[in-house]
Amino acid sequence: MLVDKIETGHAPRPIGPYNQALRVGDLLFCSGQTGTDPATGALVAGGVRAQAERVMLNLKAVLSAAGVGFEHVVKTTIFLTNMDDFNEVNAVYGSFFSGDYPARSTVAVAALPKGGSVEIEAIARL
Repeated sequence: MLVDKIETGHAPRPIGPYNQALRVGDLLFCSGQTGTDPATGALVAGGVRAQAERVMLNLKAVLSAAGVGFEHVVKTTIFLTNMDDFNEVNAVYGSFFSGDYPARSTVAVAALPKGGSVEIEAIARL
């Protein structure tokens, strides 16, 4: 099965040995995106809401590089360092979808790269 690497300069470059996304058959596996500004490489200021917004914009850029949008997403996983942020992140997350929502998991984690508060990964159909 053919595997294609997806890259865009409109989302942060990987900080480790992984790709922004891989297209495998008719599925797209997007690596987790954090609230990192792709222009500066720094975590955005403004708290969890600002980070969640940047996460979703980064994910949108990766999806777009593969020729799809949020309407193609079938599964996401949200990682939070503080479950008290659930409602705020949920509001931002939900604003990027219209109609049907993907399946989703939300989990609490001890820490995220660069001291971030939220990370989201996605699987989309092509």
